[in-house]
Amino acid sequence: MQIRIVNKSTNELPHYATKASAGVDLRANIKTDIIMKPMERTIVPTGLYLEIPVGYEAQVRPRSGLAIKKGITVLNTPGTIDADYRGELMVILINLSNETFVVKHGDRIAQMVIAAHEQAEWELVESLSDTERGSGGFGSTGL
Repeated sequence: MQIRIVNKSTNELPHYATKASAGVDLRANIKTDIIMKPMERTIVPTGLYLEIPVGYEAQVRPRSGLAIKKGITVLNTPGTIDADYRGELMVILINLSNETFVVKHGDRIAQMVIAAHEQAEWELVESLSDTERGSGGFGSTGL
């Protein structure tokens, strides 16, 4: 599958680091550093614009190393980029650590996975079929 991309940043195009990688890193496209205090959130531009085929979405997810080492994660994870969106790809980051974090131009800030999806057709009914689990949720099957 091909995805059309416009790159208005000075960063390289997203690429898969290994043959089996599911996601590509997204990099910050900023003119000045972004200083994130603890519990602060911000929007980081990437300079990328995508044309995703209908039936697919781009999912923006945290980078595990950034999350465990620095406490930085994507706030609305996974963020969805729909096939009909043509604006700049932006990433909402939050600093969950107790230390200030600085985002610099070119930093790898998130990862993006392309995934197929379907649109459901809703069938209004009066009741649903029974299952062993039933309506149990939030830990009802054990921890």
